[in-house]
Amino acid sequence: MRYHVIYDGNCNLCVTLVQVLENLDKGQLFDYIPMQDEDALKNFGVTSQDCEMGMILIDGSLPERRWQGSDAAEEIGNLLPAGDVFVSAYRALPGMKWMGDRVYEQVRDNRYSLFGKRSSTYKSAYPVGCSATDCQS
Repeated sequence: MRYHVIYDGNCNLCVTLVQVLENLDKGQLFDYIPMQDEDALKNFGVTSQDCEMGMILIDGSLPERRWQGSDAAEEIGNLLPAGDVFVSAYRALPGMKWMGDRVYEQVRDNRYSLFGKRSSTYKSAYPVGCSATDCQS
């Protein structure tokens, strides 16, 4: 099973988090599409307006199953080895989900002023359609 992560390839924070995920996963479970790649987004019925609401995670085997924003970040955490323990603990704490959603929205809406904007779009070593063994740079 594969999951497609749509991220802002011009955002320093977003790219750093994608690189961390790439190092953890090595292309086994996730592949990546920068939201600036409108042609690739069309294949999934995603528009640039959809991307304004934050990162998107798409289930590759059931593409209509999607998560966005902080829900996408939580689902990625759930899918990582032992990540479900941390996500479950986070969700179990009263008010944490609400607070996490608000923090995500603030970071999303101010990401360039808080973390800076890249001069070129980051292209993952594991773009959509690659297997872990044939696309790593």
